[in-house]
Amino acid sequence: MALVAGLWAFGVKGPGWLLRRAWTLHAAGFCSRGLAATGPPESEPRLTSARQRDGIRNIVLSNPKKRNALSLEMLKSLQNDILHEAESKDLKVIIISAEGPVFSSGHDLRELTEEQGHDHHVEVFRICSEVMMLIRNHPVPIIAMINGLATAAGCQLVASCDIAVASDKSSFATPGVNVGLFCSTPGVALGRAVPRKVALEMLCTGEPISAQQALLHGLLSKVVPEEQLEEETMRIARKIASLSRPVMSLGKAMFYKQLTQDLGTAYHLTSQAMVDNLALGDAQEGIKAFIQKRKPTWTH
Repeated sequence: MALVAGLWAFGVKGPGWLLRRAWTLHAAGFCSRGLAATGPPESEPRLTSARQRDGIRNIVLSNPKKRNALSLEMLKSLQNDILHEAESKDLKVIIISAEGPVFSSGHDLRELTEEQGHDHHVEVFRICSEVMMLIRNHPVPIIAMINGLATAAGCQLVASCDIAVASDKSSFATPGVNVGLFCSTPGVALGRAVPRKVALEMLCTGEPISAQQALLHGLLSKVVPEEQLEEETMRIARKIASLSRPVMSLGKAMFYKQLTQDLGTAYHLTSQAMVDNLALGDAQEGIKAFIQKRKPTWTH
């Protein structure tokens, strides 16, 4: 209760607000099915797959033949896997990865032709934006694990995640301008992850940057050799999963909230957050454990 009350006090809607809204919007469709059974009917290939163990949910983009394009159905499947039991205390962290040499090539251009029509185009970008905002507002950290090319909305997905770990063979681009479609929506996430001039060079030229360049500019958290990618990503995920979920949820929400404020307001909000954090049972348990030189026992 302290967590939710604190978030409302800071002007931050608790994580349940976005998740309840999404559940309401999609309850009649894919969001009504369980994690192991989500997605299209059995006669159709799964576009994403998900499994969860020890608090870590692994979501895999599973359409390598189409370069894991973020088609409308792929976006809905990804949204469903992210939303599934999002408020469960058993979920601590999410990893998004992909099959094949392309993390994601972005939107399926076949869905963006004039034959598809205006309404379909509106739906594609609406759902895509919902997915990106869902990642930001989700109560647990979401990690992108990239081993290959991420372009356009695929690059947007990487930029939207809280943490991003990539292999040294990975590369990133927003090449829509080359086909006459400026990557305006990818630019929202990209422009908040890298310096403005770097983002605009990527957006205006469509040229790719390497994993090391992406790390230098802030698009990535870490770059490792390909053979170490899964090990390093899981190391980060296990560390997060070993910590208090209520504390992590409060901290993530407040981190993003304060970024948009002026310095004085940011310190005011985060000071309140620290006090509210202290009201959580896990905070007092952690402090006592430190003083008593023992490991803390979190509520969840």
